[in-house]
Amino acid sequence: MLTKIKEATVEITAPVEKKISSKLPVFYNPVMKFNRDISILLLKAIENNEMQICDLLAGTGIRSIRFLAELDKKIKSITINDYNEQAAKLIKKNLETNKKLFKSKPEISITNMEASTLLLQSTGFDYIDVDPFGTPNPFLDAAIRRLARDGILAVTATDTSALAGTFPKVCKRKYWAIPDRGPMKHELGLRILIRKVQLIAAQYEKALIPIFSYSKDHYMRTFFRCRKGKAEVDEVIKQHGMFNDAGPLWLGQLWDQKLTEKMYQLAAELDYPFDARFLQTIRDESKIGTVGFHDIHALCKKNKLEVPAFEPIFNEVKKKHNLARTHFSGFGIRSDIKETELVKIIKNIVKKSK
Repeated sequence: MLTKIKEATVEITAPVEKKISSKLPVFYNPVMKFNRDISILLLKAIENNEMQICDLLAGTGIRSIRFLAELDKKIKSITINDYNEQAAKLIKKNLETNKKLFKSKPEISITNMEASTLLLQSTGFDYIDVDPFGTPNPFLDAAIRRLARDGILAVTATDTSALAGTFPKVCKRKYWAIPDRGPMKHELGLRILIRKVQLIAAQYEKALIPIFSYSKDHYMRTFFRCRKGKAEVDEVIKQHGMFNDAGPLWLGQLWDQKLTEKMYQLAAELDYPFDARFLQTIRDESKIGTVGFHDIHALCKKNKLEVPAFEPIFNEVKKKHNLARTHFSGFGIRSDIKETELVKIIKNIVKKSK
């Protein structure tokens, strides 16, 4: 049954199901609102204008409709695609409902094609959004081939059970790496995903640089900036390696610090509810720049210590080191402090509390 749904400033009609499944021909997922919010903040924050955009797996069309309603003068053309005929019809209906909100009049194309075929028949795009149910693997090659120089590729993976180590054999097959099952499994899984995308791009002498990455709910997502050239690709590959027993994976930065700061500032201007605290955490940890973080609970368990309050730990670490919370774990801190030094601090705090 179709239901009217309000998200941000737009209103669409879509089927609403209690359980989201890949078997559904088209569906609206309210959990992914943050995903769409971040896409809009990022596109507002980057300098690119007059972009040719491809919403590859559009579903109800909600992402594209929000782009058209919220991104003033950013869009030259937008291709809204879904392989399902029912979805394509729904997209047309939802576009018509919201057209009065569109701030400019870019060229709009609604297509009903297999995703890779659409991409390969196109002349290319400045922004391609690959947001599938499951792994993005089937769409990566064609998306990268049609991504313009300095373009942005957004990639989502919802098969986190593979990337986060529940099914390590699946991760090896799909992402060519060994996952982690410890406290850092989501960060390391995201870094495994990033490397996989970069390796596909390397074949075409395209260097994909992560500019904003995160893990939330049931998915992982990264935005890449595309640079062309052999030297740029070589520099990316140099930053692939192992982290403890996990990998190979991306050992470079997950965020462009200036971009992340600008996105956080722009979030204050949104006229609808937004999880600003989550973005603030990412902004803060983007300034640290380490690979991985310290999980306080895991560290205390490893060293047979009581878990003290977090605030005294933060206060002590800040005296000599950079420090931030991490969005990957409620028990984690991202810092340049060595584990041995952090354990000493925790031991002293536990001792004083007795």
